[in-house]
Amino acid sequence: MTTVVDATVLSGFCAGQIQHAASLLWPGEEAVLGAHAPSVTGYVQQIEVGGWPLFAKHSLLGVSLVSVMRGSCGSWEKVAAEQSAYAASPTSLLQREAAQLDALAAGGLAVARAAGCGGGVLFTEPVTGPTLADLVFKSPRQTGELLGRTLNALDVLQRPVVVEQADRAAITERGIDATFRRKFNGISGRAYLDQLGSARLEERTQNGIAILVRQVIARLLKLRLAPALGPAQVLYGDLKPEHVLFPDGPDELPVFIDPGLQRGPAHADAAKLVSRTVLSLIAAPPPEGATAILDGIDAFVQEQLRPMRRATGGLYLRQLLMTWLMDTTNITTTYLSAPVGLPLPEHAGAVIERIEAVCTLLDRVSALLTADAEPAASWRLALNQAAKAATR
Repeated sequence: MTTVVDATVLSGFCAGQIQHAASLLWPGEEAVLGAHAPSVTGYVQQIEVGGWPLFAKHSLLGVSLVSVMRGSCGSWEKVAAEQSAYAASPTSLLQREAAQLDALAAGGLAVARAAGCGGGVLFTEPVTGPTLADLVFKSPRQTGELLGRTLNALDVLQRPVVVEQADRAAITERGIDATFRRKFNGISGRAYLDQLGSARLEERTQNGIAILVRQVIARLLKLRLAPALGPAQVLYGDLKPEHVLFPDGPDELPVFIDPGLQRGPAHADAAKLVSRTVLSLIAAPPPEGATAILDGIDAFVQEQLRPMRRATGGLYLRQLLMTWLMDTTNITTTYLSAPVGLPLPEHAGAVIERIEAVCTLLDRVSALLTADAEPAASWRLALNQAAKAATR
């Protein structure tokens, strides 16, 4: 896939911006850069400022590193020139994220503390302990309980201080539906798909995957026009299992990082948890426990359905399935479109290794939804397909 900026140039620029931002926020303190945390979205690096360990996150124009490298924002000279104005804007992505972390803390949610934000860089204190994903794979039989505890902790999202912040400065860039529409609508979406996998897959595999992905996207673009289920509520917005940590152990309340507060349908946070947990299961199937993890996911979703009437529950399930597929399509196509020079997180490499199993799951479940099968039956069949994908 064609790139307009070398990964070394991009990483050097971002690291320099982090160092500069630290010097402005903490003048006179020594800032020592540490390990880089590979990501396809923002540039994340550990740093110590005056001996204070922090994580530094840098955002280029509020878009993914993959998009910048592929030239979606123009030439590198154009990106670098526009970045200064973007970084100084009070509405930049990371300024909004810093404000959201403060609002969530004020609302009573345990979150990573924002240590400072400036120059296009957000500095946060590290949160230690296992992630939700770590615990699910360590204790598969606790999957339902862990997912439920995570979602229940987010009841605070509807508190006034959080609602006000979400309405004032939402991070819609991280919304599943918004990302799907941005990536796959129109001429730019077709051009994007034409090159999908060219940097990461053999030609034979690339052609087969491209056919499956196009089928899935065509179905989902039609399905996503279904009516919403009730009024929009405040969502966490980027509820990946790796954004949920349990520093005090699995029986205590989790701590959250990287919010993307926005209004949206009630099922969206649960759908992202399901999507990313299943994707991790397919990418790195445990020797034992795949069935227990899927049973736990089922128990988690059934608990969401319990207070709903049958018709409402059916619509909830159908929309959860659709959003699950959209989120998985979003992230897998981002991984496949990442230029070779961009360091990928370990999880991304594992997903690419298992891309045929992932895309087969997407194809078969999206076909079920298009056939308008009964939602509860579609849900059971989707879990069966996930189990097959994890053993392919």
